[in-house]
Amino acid sequence: MNTVGAQRKEALLSDCIVSPDVFNHMMDRLGDFVVPYQHALEAEAGGCPVHLSLQGLLSHLQRKNAEAIAALVDVERQLIQDFIGTAPWDHRPLITVLVAEVAAQLSEPDGVIAFDPRSFPKRGTHSVGVKRQWCGHRGKVDNCQVGVFMGYVSRHEHAVLDFRLSLSEEWARDEPRRQACPVPQEVRYHPRHEQCLERLDQWREHVPHGWVTGDDALGRHTGFRGQLRERGERYVLGGPCTTIMRDLQAPLPAYQGCGRRPKALYH
Repeated sequence: MNTVGAQRKEALLSDCIVSPDVFNHMMDRLGDFVVPYQHALEAEAGGCPVHLSLQGLLSHLQRKNAEAIAALVDVERQLIQDFIGTAPWDHRPLITVLVAEVAAQLSEPDGVIAFDPRSFPKRGTHSVGVKRQWCGHRGKVDNCQVGVFMGYVSRHEHAVLDFRLSLSEEWARDEPRRQACPVPQEVRYHPRHEQCLERLDQWREHVPHGWVTGDDALGRHTGFRGQLRERGERYVLGGPCTTIMRDLQAPLPAYQGCGRRPKALYH
């Protein structure tokens, strides 16, 4: 590359650098946003360094791992490491706060609850739930984790309400791998559509909505659609292009008086 080109490249790269200082004006808003979550987390896992972890994550550090954050905020590394990796605190109080915040700020009567199984490509075999399975992120079978997410959409904005990591039957039965992670004993295998129904039953009374949506992984499941109808939920679900559907407005074919009666027309 000639000198002029190198100088131009250097100038472009310098323009791309984002200094942490640009976020200074947001800190007050972020502080107000974090307060209810910090209170819930401190009540659940007393003495947890929430503010110290956030300070590190929003800092100028190149590598925001536990060791670097601990050095920045001048505490023992193990304090940050335990909070991030092994502290036995329950995340559900945080989800309760999140749902209440979304309901207060974004909800409307015809809002939409959206379910989406989402994949995360991974390497190795040690991450919880990782295995070779369909990876929508890459459009093929690959090594990945899969999570089931429940979102909320309104005219104002959209947000994630709740989520669960999908644990396959293979993982649920593998006790050595469960202990190595570790996976709590009460966590067992649940099909993804059942996880969606559990999340729906838990939160649907808390967020006004008019519809439930999902992709064809849920739409092809007859039991899932039936459960939504039993709950009085209106739904729009994806379906494979080979799905056979009956036209409820079309009249039944006339019976000719012999043989089996004709069945309804399907498309």
